[in-house]
Amino acid sequence: MWFSTLILKNIIRRPLRSILTVVAIAIAIGSVVSLVGVARGFEHSFLELYEKLDVDMLVVAKGQAKNGALPEKLGEDISKLPGVQAVIPGLVDAYSLREYGVATAIVNGWVPETLAFNHLRMISDPEHGLKKGDKGRVLLGSIIASNMNMRVGDKFELTPGEWFEVVGIFESFSVFDNGSIIMPLEELQRIQDKPGKVTGYSIVFTPEGKKIIPDIRKEIEELMPNIRALPIREHLDALPELQIAKAMAWLTSAIALVIGLFGMMNTMVMSVHERTREIGILRAVGWRPRRVLRLVLFEAIALSQLGAVVGVLGSVAILSILTRFPLVNGIIEGKLNWTLAAYGFVIAALVGLLGGIFPAQRAARLMPTAALRQE
Repeated sequence: MWFSTLILKNIIRRPLRSILTVVAIAIAIGSVVSLVGVARGFEHSFLELYEKLDVDMLVVAKGQAKNGALPEKLGEDISKLPGVQAVIPGLVDAYSLREYGVATAIVNGWVPETLAFNHLRMISDPEHGLKKGDKGRVLLGSIIASNMNMRVGDKFELTPGEWFEVVGIFESFSVFDNGSIIMPLEELQRIQDKPGKVTGYSIVFTPEGKKIIPDIRKEIEELMPNIRALPIREHLDALPELQIAKAMAWLTSAIALVIGLFGMMNTMVMSVHERTREIGILRAVGWRPRRVLRLVLFEAIALSQLGAVVGVLGSVAILSILTRFPLVNGIIEGKLNWTLAAYGFVIAALVGLLGGIFPAQRAARLMPTAALRQE
């Protein structure tokens, strides 16, 4: 009998126990791939958005300042600095639109007819869009338009007494854009009672400016107190929301991994105990302790890899299902992070190795005579 065949037989002859172990590992690996993948997906989506817009730096308020803390005049001052090609102001807020089937809608206030709109592709009439001076008009991303069941020409109430007409529906490479509402900056400032205020500025540098980013950063931060100018990567690393999301994802996954580890150890201890006589016979016919050790370890790793396969496939299904729910389908991406999936198989192998090492050592130490006396 081949060594691999013996491993397979040992797994399938106790199907219920093997299935339960595979499920435990699948839950652990699925948690890592899904939860950590979603958290990393947030960061990747933001980074991709800024990179494709060629944004080099973000200027926001320091500390716990509320949205809309920066004056528009700051943008004018930044645009005068050498090396600055464009300054894109933006105001953002979240609104509950449960009556339209959307729990939380992100609303962006942008200046119409500027490069902030360049990455959007109108899927309604290309002529539909926001113009300077527009009032009571908005654009909807393709996802939120579907969730709200809105078409061009429809109207909805954003806040009590504030009705807006949908003048265009767009599609973007960013899931966040597709799940958002865009209106003229002045309109959102009016609704929020923040005239002349913005959440922050996206800065695009000239080729020469890209070479002196530290100098420009220092000049921007000297324009007014309590602001910070950060390159995109630094800004994302400093976002507390992203850090909390990643920490919670890893914490939940770690708990699931520990449960999977002890489940694997319990399975292999019971397997060794039930096969004491069998192991004794193998030792009696010439199997060395090292080969017995490998047998048990490989069984544990094989179970863990089966669990990883189920966990990764389950993650694909979960992400696909989640993106069908209006509550989250404008926030998370339905794509699997295949790099993280590969890590999942490595983590599963480690779980199998750690969960199987103690039972394997115990099996390898069994003396043939003592094992054969076992009833």
